[in-house]
Formats: sequence, structure tokens, C-alpha cells
Amino acid sequence: MNAAEKVVCVTGASGYIASWLVKLLLQHGYTRATVRDPNDPKKTQHLLSLDGAKERLHLFKAELLDDGCFDSVVDGCQGVFHTASPVLLSASDPQAEIIDPAIKGTLNVLKSCAKEPSIKRVVMTASIASVLYNGKPLTPDAVVDETWFSDSHFCQENKLWYMLSKTLAEEAAWRFSKDNTIDLVVLNPGFVLGPLLQPALNITSEWVLALTRGENAFPAAFMFVDVRDVAYAHIQAFEIPPATGRYCLVEMNVQFPEIMKTLNELYPTLGLQEKCKDQDKPLERIFRVSQEKAKSLGFSFIPWDESLRENIESFKEKGFLSI
Repeated sequence: MNAAEKVVCVTGASGYIASWLVKLLLQHGYTRATVRDPNDPKKTQHLLSLDGAKERLHLFKAELLDDGCFDSVVDGCQGVFHTASPVLLSASDPQAEIIDPAIKGTLNVLKSCAKEPSIKRVVMTASIASVLYNGKPLTPDAVVDETWFSDSHFCQENKLWYMLSKTLAEEAAWRFSKDNTIDLVVLNPGFVLGPLLQPALNITSEWVLALTRGENAFPAAFMFVDVRDVAYAHIQAFEIPPATGRYCLVEMNVQFPEIMKTLNELYPTLGLQEKCKDQDKPLERIFRVSQEKAKSLGFSFIPWDESLRENIESFKEKGFLSI
């Protein structure tokens, strides 16, 4: 690609995954990003301090629900990375706070992409949440892969609002892309962890920080994936011509006792030993998520315990944790 072909757009650039994506894109010579408020240093300073930002990073104001606001942003772009979407697990009004922004925001971005002939591909950040929640039995011999789709009726009946929002947004994206001949690739990462670039905690980082306190208000297992792997997968999904369809991104499905045992070994001063009484019991096998298609993007997953350690170190560096 020459310089003129290195123009891409990242929506929601100040987010956890998007910040790493912007960092890696700058390293690869790309430019451009969108944030809700370019004048908010809490959302932009960590981006503007990245290597290459001074020369190539251009921040644009864009609001997911502002119809047409992405038209000028994607003008002249060769690719669009749509990462912006609300990450909330509870809300007083799920339709207005979680579901509508996810669906309408996605369609708003795609409508702008459909108007721009220079765009070669759109890469969308979905979630394992739009893969897993369909009522199928997750037995120890189950292997979840890209052929699995969450069921919106199942999510709604069980009031899984975030899962519903990601499912409906992905479904809407596929329909619109098919009707408008947009080359769409969708990534479905699991629970993302790893070092933070942004100054504030995101929801998954809040959960990891809570783990350091021995809190167990969480799933029985976590489908971990490193934020750097997710960001790199976005670039590969854009740059590799044969990339197509969906890609599940999960390094390991790890049970809570194993997580606490690992934390205790890495950071014994946390005093988690007594809070994890079942850690020596043998763990039963649990379902896994296939990596076969993800590895076709040309990378090896960072081990989850390394990601966890670097997540904790990041908390220490940013003053969220003192041990």
C-alpha cells in the first residue's frame, strides 16, 4: 500500500480494544480514528501520545446515534474498523441504553461505508456473546466455533441484554452488508484482558481488578483472550484478502479456581489463599472454543496467565492497585 492507501477509520478509538488497535495501526503506517469528544483529554491523550500519532493520527468527532456523522469520517478510507458499542451488563432501560445504540450505531456506520466506494473492507468487533447464548448444552465435549450463533429469543427470555445487543447488532450488520455488497469480517472475542492504554478502567478491567480482592461474583469460567491479540486480529482480518465471515477469538476457557490459584502464585501478597478454598480440587473438563479459524489469521495466542499478569502490572502502574 502507498501512503494514500493507508487511510482507515477506527470507531470508538478511545476504548480498550480500539486503543490497542490504533497503536498497532500506527505502527503499520495507518491513520485516522473517531472519538465522541476530541477535546476530552481523558479520552484522547493516551492516543495522542502513541508513537506515530503526531504525524498520522487524526481524531474526528462522531456519535453512534448521529445519523450520517460518519459520512465525512470514512471519506477516502480503504477500511473501517467498527469497535464502538456500549458495554453494559445491566441498565434501567436496556432497550435505550444497550440495544438501540448497538444496532443503530452499527447501521449508522455501515450506511456511511455503503456510500464510500474506496472502502475495501469493514471489520466489526462483535463478541463471543453473539456466538454462545442459544440454549445448546455446553457439555465437556462441546466445541464452540464460528457456526454457532446466539439466539435473540433465548437472550431476551433470560434478560441477557448485553448478549442480546451484540447478537442483534451482528445480525443487522450481516443483513445490511449482504444487501449493500459490503465486504464485512466479524471478530468475536471472549473476555478481553491484558495491559491498559487508556487511563480509566473499562468493565472487563473492573472485573479483573475485583478478582484481586478474591471476589467471586462472576461466571464459573472465563473465555480469556489478550487485548493485543484481538487488536492484531483486526489488522490481519483487514489485510489478508481471503479473510471472510466470523472469527472466534478465545485463548482458553479458564475456571474460576484456576484463575485464583494462578493469581495467588503470581501475587502471594494479595492474600487470596483463604478466599480460594476449592483451588486444590481437581477441575472438571469444560467446553472449549475452537481456534482453528482464528489461527488462519497468522498469529499465536498469548497465554492467558501472561495476559493476566500484565493486566495486574498495568493496574499497578496506573495506580489502581497497590501490592
